Amino acid sequence: MLLTILEMIGIVVFAASGALVGVTHRLDIFGVCSVGVFTGIGGGIIRDVLLGIHPPSSLSSWPNFGTAAATSLAVFYLHEPLNRLRREILTLDALGMGLFASTGTITALDNNADSLAATLIGATAAIGGGVIRDVLVNEVPLLLHKDLYAVPALLGAALVAVAVHAGFSTNASLVCGTTFAAVFRLLALRRHWSLPGPRRTRDS
Repeated sequence: MLLTILEMIGIVVFAASGALVGVTHRLDIFGVCSVGVFTGIGGGIIRDVLLGIHPPSSLSSWPNFGTAAATSLAVFYLHEPLNRLRREILTLDALGMGLFASTGTITALDNNADSLAATLIGATAAIGGGVIRDVLVNEVPLLLHKDLYAVPALLGAALVAVAVHAGFSTNASLVCGTTFAAVFRLLALRRHWSLPGPRRTRDS
């Protein structure tokens, strides 16, 4: 039950994140809703394809698609004019990333994936929606930025797999993984944590 609830929350926050990006790029209603829907359900579709679930649950079950579409419409019509939406977008994105990392890992484990495969699938599900969103609006995906994005998703997914393997309940594992990944991402943004980049040469 908690898995379903968290997955729906993840769809809502990712769809809202995508729709807000569409708003900031001044897209029309179809553009905003398209970006929002693909952001909301994109990670779940990638997860199901990797697990061999056909058709993907987000396309075969109307609540997932409908929730993403309704959220995108709500953002389009009800958002307040804000001068800066970047903070809100990044916060929603961090929460959605954490939710999809944990729920994706649990779904993979429930479909007989081993811990390593479940971790990688969970991380892929977490970053998939954000990558699709950024590609649709012609931005460099957050995954490729210097600040930490994929690492919190990977560690959050790994924490879920380890917790389940250690005998923790599914609900406890979901909460731990989601919280860890989202908080880690937000702390990395706040404190400007990043992975090392290539060393500059004298010519550059």
